[in-house]
Amino acid sequence: MRDFVQTAEEAARRAGHVLRAWSSKFTVREKSRSNLVTEADEAAQAAIYEFIHSRYPGHGFCGEEGLSIERSDSPYRWVIDPLDGTTNYVHGFPYYCVSIGLECRGEMIVGAVFDPNHDEMFIAVRGEGATLNRRKLRCSSIDELGQSLLIASLPVATSGHDEAVRRFLTVLPIAQSVQRTGSAALNLANVAAGRVEGFWSTSLKPWDMAAGILLVEEAGGTISKIDGSAFRLDEPDLLATNGTAIHQQLLPILTGATR
Repeated sequence: MRDFVQTAEEAARRAGHVLRAWSSKFTVREKSRSNLVTEADEAAQAAIYEFIHSRYPGHGFCGEEGLSIERSDSPYRWVIDPLDGTTNYVHGFPYYCVSIGLECRGEMIVGAVFDPNHDEMFIAVRGEGATLNRRKLRCSSIDELGQSLLIASLPVATSGHDEAVRRFLTVLPIAQSVQRTGSAALNLANVAAGRVEGFWSTSLKPWDMAAGILLVEEAGGTISKIDGSAFRLDEPDLLATNGTAIHQQLLPILTGATR
C-alpha cells in the first residue's frame, strides 16, 4: 500500500506542476483560453498516466480527458481528474486541484488530492485514515445546521428552475452559509479537513469524487446519496458530511426541496 500512496502523491505533484506552468501561458493572445485549458488538462493527465503506467503497466485507468483502459486481468483501476475546477483555473482563481484515486475490485483504497496553489497534499488510505501534509485529519464536530458551512455543486449553465438551484436556496437560510466553489474534489478534501461541514451534488462524474470520498470516510465523515441511500461512484448523487447529526438533518431538506 505504501508504494501505491507514494505513486499517487508523486503523480499528483507532477500534474500540479504542469498546471502551474501552463497557467502562465494564459496571457498568450494567439490562442483562446478554452484551447489553452484543454491543452493544460491533457498535459497534466499525460503526466499522471505516464508516471503511474511506468510503475504499474498492468493496471486499468479511467480519466476525465478520454482516458479509459480496462484490464480484466487486474483488480486495480486508477481514477484520475487532472484538473478539477477548470473554470476557476481559467480565471486564475486559486481553487482547483489534481485528484487521483485507486480502486481495488471496485473499492477505493487510496486517494490523493493536491492543491498546487497552497501546496496542500491530502492523502487517504482505506483503514488507515486521512492526512493533510502528513498531519492527521478529522472532520469537524459541529452538529447544528445553523452553525455549519456547506458547499453545493450546481451544474454549469444551469437555470433558476433547476432542482440543484432549489436545493441551494432551500438550505441557504438554514445553514450559517452555503457556498459554490467549483471544485468537488477540493470540497470533499475540505470536509475531511474539518473546514466545511457538508457538500452535496447530483451532477458529478466518478473522477470528481473518487479520491475525495475516501478522504471524508477516513476522516470520520459520512457519505451517501442525497436521499440517504447507499452511495455509488458511478452515479452522480452525493451527500458528504462531517458525520454528525447534520447528515440526517440535511436528508429531508435536500429531498423535499424538489418536491
